Amino acid sequence: MIHSYLKEFIQNNQEELIEIRRRFHQEPELPWEEEKTTAFICAYLDNMGVSYRRTEPTGVIATIEGGKPGKTVALRADMDALPVEELNKDLPYVSSVKGKMHACGHDAHTAMLLIAAKALVEISQELSGKVRLIFQPAEEIAEGAKALIKQGAMDGVDNVFGIHIWSQMPTHKISCTPGPSFASADIFRVIFKGKGGHGAMPHQCVDAAIVASSFVMNVQSVVSRTIDPLRPAVLTVGKMDVGTRFNVIAENARIEGTVRCFNPQTREHIHAQIEHYAEQIASLYGATAAVEYIRGTDAVTNEETSARLVQQVAREAFGEQVIYHEEPTMGGEDFSMYLEHAPGSFALVGSGNSDKDTEWAHHHGRFNIDEDALVTGAELYAQYAWSYLKQS
Repeated sequence: MIHSYLKEFIQNNQEELIEIRRRFHQEPELPWEEEKTTAFICAYLDNMGVSYRRTEPTGVIATIEGGKPGKTVALRADMDALPVEELNKDLPYVSSVKGKMHACGHDAHTAMLLIAAKALVEISQELSGKVRLIFQPAEEIAEGAKALIKQGAMDGVDNVFGIHIWSQMPTHKISCTPGPSFASADIFRVIFKGKGGHGAMPHQCVDAAIVASSFVMNVQSVVSRTIDPLRPAVLTVGKMDVGTRFNVIAENARIEGTVRCFNPQTREHIHAQIEHYAEQIASLYGATAAVEYIRGTDAVTNEETSARLVQQVAREAFGEQVIYHEEPTMGGEDFSMYLEHAPGSFALVGSGNSDKDTEWAHHHGRFNIDEDALVTGAELYAQYAWSYLKQS
């Protein structure tokens, strides 16, 4: 099912692939600021003669026209960086922008898709259909996919495929299992209002710090005591702002956190319980509570036929030994929004190598990838598109 020329072409362009990835890594751009990255992609597509459209304010949607009629398969790569200070100061391609770095691998994703596109252009007359290329901004704030879909990224698409470099998996390993892959990711905010006053006169006050602390301690029982243990979920309070001075009893407290799960009913239940706990705990102390619950990304659930095709392509391209089963992660991914418009799947490509110190967690200042994984990802993009269109 695989195309031997795609493998050869990508292998022969490995140096360029690494060079492109390093260029992106040195010039990281935060969500909705990806101007240089977008300009580079456009120029690269111009050189290949691929038609494209810049999306607003950043991003690119392109199409490789096949020589034969058929379906349309979309390949997606995200391209935004994070507000993280890079700690890999000894790298020759370290971030040149203070406080910003590609700490999640999006530089690799974009580079891999560009080289995959270059390979697919070489065999475009053999393609039975079209390949849509989606270079997406703003994944880290879960806004980019929605914006590009509104601008036509999924118009006429029959199937969609994405890749994420994964430092927790050994280099070259590929995981794409049918079913849940990434969790839904929501944000909640709770504002407690008490009655402030002098720290020496607590009897005259309603201490918002006590109220907020009680909520943080008790809300964990939503997961541990009200949800079926066979339906995994995470509720994390990551931020609490309370008080103004050491001897002033706080009148206001603000809490922010996140909810992660795979099941829609579990998601609804946790939302309702957060509101219930906030209101009841506030009432217990004589305070008030206001809850804001923001739906982020849905769970990424790999459609079975698409995921099986990824596994088949991986076996034929790289051998049985590359197949890996990575357990679902509570991380979030706005790739889920594409799956609302067409069936598809999202694969993980391992880039962890202890000898190269590339096993650091995503979003860490020491995050880096084993660049040997780039050819694996680029070929997987290209071979999946070829195989999907060929079988269709």
